[in-house]
Amino acid sequence: MSWGCTDDGHRLGHRAEVIDRGRLCLPRPPPEYFEAKKQAMDQAKLKHALAGVGYVADETLVMALHLAMMLGRPLLVEGPAGVGKTEVARALSRVLAARLIRLQCYEGLDASHAIYEWNYQRQLLAIRAEEAQEDTLFSDKYLLKRPLLEAITQEEAPVLLIDEIDRADMEFEAYLLEVLSDFQVTIPEMGTITAVTKPVVILTANGTRDLSDALRRRCLYAYLDFPDRETELAILTARAPDLEHRLAQQVVAVVQALRREELEKTPGIAEMLDWAAALSGLGVNDLSGDPKSLQATLVCLLKTATDRDACPSEVMARIVGKVA
Repeated sequence: MSWGCTDDGHRLGHRAEVIDRGRLCLPRPPPEYFEAKKQAMDQAKLKHALAGVGYVADETLVMALHLAMMLGRPLLVEGPAGVGKTEVARALSRVLAARLIRLQCYEGLDASHAIYEWNYQRQLLAIRAEEAQEDTLFSDKYLLKRPLLEAITQEEAPVLLIDEIDRADMEFEAYLLEVLSDFQVTIPEMGTITAVTKPVVILTANGTRDLSDALRRRCLYAYLDFPDRETELAILTARAPDLEHRLAQQVVAVVQALRREELEKTPGIAEMLDWAAALSGLGVNDLSGDPKSLQATLVCLLKTATDRDACPSEVMARIVGKVA
């Protein structure tokens, strides 16, 4: 780990610049380092690389990711649950060989859980042991980094996933604005810490509530919907290349048909992949020839009692009969 110090005596465990209260004495990596990393991933290469890690992305999403990295802007990805929004960040981190830092949002999330918190217990112990002076109590040594601060203090740019931002309160969005605008965090006792290497930031939202205009203005935007049949088959083939082609076609066709039913919880891509893996593991090669396994494995697709009741064996036989 590379250590630096600010002019006011604070120590930082990661390569980051501190302004307002001082500057970091570590040198900034050469600009060509960042330029080479950015230029190495044009749109065509990015799409191919994503496919290489099992994520099939359309041209619109690839362009949005490419521009987000090129411009250094956060990307807001919206869409219904189960379309692969979270997986975008996971796949991109694998493509870039970058660390994935995830902030899972929820109602009541605040700065102490998302940005930073002081280790008051350690500070108190230091005071009792007379090991700390007043000007060193509020330093990196006693700082607990939460995901947002952790992301901007990495020596190598990570992928920061702010997942389901619409589950957090409107007030929490105000905390995010400084990070999303300037990639910096202000700590009253220490000053402002700003990133030297900007993380690639991806926010996801399911439409639980409307997001503020201020948040949207700071982000590029992409919308993901459920894939069409051809794209979903490509996703399944990429993630399960050993699956029998006939079974893969049937799985996708059945899942697409179920999405047209009036279900409480529409099966997403993850459920489709789980179902395919379950059928393959049970040795099923043809859905039309094994109705018992078909009905038993619906636990992978239908996640409420109401949906199970809405898809008895007669309904599933009708659906399979149309696609077999």
